[in-house]
Amino acid sequence: MLRAIWVTAIVIAYVVVVGPPLLLYTRLTRQTDRLYRAGMLGARLALWLAGVRLEVHGGENIPRAHPALYMANHQSNCDPPALLPLLPPVLVMVKKEFFRVPIMGSGMTRRGFIAVDRRDRDRARAAIERAVASMRAGNSFLVFPEGTRSPDGRLQAFKKGPFILAIEAAAPIVPISISGAGKVMPKGKFVIHPGRIRITVHSPIPTAGVTLHQRQDLMERTRKAIRAGLEPEEQ
Repeated sequence: MLRAIWVTAIVIAYVVVVGPPLLLYTRLTRQTDRLYRAGMLGARLALWLAGVRLEVHGGENIPRAHPALYMANHQSNCDPPALLPLLPPVLVMVKKEFFRVPIMGSGMTRRGFIAVDRRDRDRARAAIERAVASMRAGNSFLVFPEGTRSPDGRLQAFKKGPFILAIEAAAPIVPISISGAGKVMPKGKFVIHPGRIRITVHSPIPTAGVTLHQRQDLMERTRKAIRAGLEPEEQ
């Protein structure tokens, strides 16, 4: 617990010191790249303080020339800071509660992250439509198709929304397996255990020509790919 308190305190201090000047800068210039880079630096700092070692496989599968929809399993709160700095600049679909966090919420809004209300079907659909428009404008996205963190580290059922997004945006899905994060930061416990997180990026799955009627097959292909990069007890 002491490590968790220490890491949290330093990360909060970083956000408080760096965040407000950059938010002012983005308001004046309408440019958010510096804000995003500061966020990625903060993510790397948090991982380093937590004693997390990353093992990355399949980096060559990350598209560089066109937008993509990155889909990863979700084991713990350390998944985003472990994964985001490895990817090209992406936007994220985030549950709406995170947008209430001071400074961070404002930064996510200005960058173009999209809030998802999982309890309201109409608002969830509207969020998908905004993400489709953003992807068509050239932005990549990161989503966690399980919708929330796994309570025990094992892969959960997928939500349909991310696959509707992929199909309607005609964007390739890049499956990503995150293994070991559940041991580093177990859900429901305010602890951080130093350790290794293995990230495996799988070959993109094209969606051009795929219809909504074929959504289930797309979900199964993506799930199979993500499962292949997990340990047996995580599958």
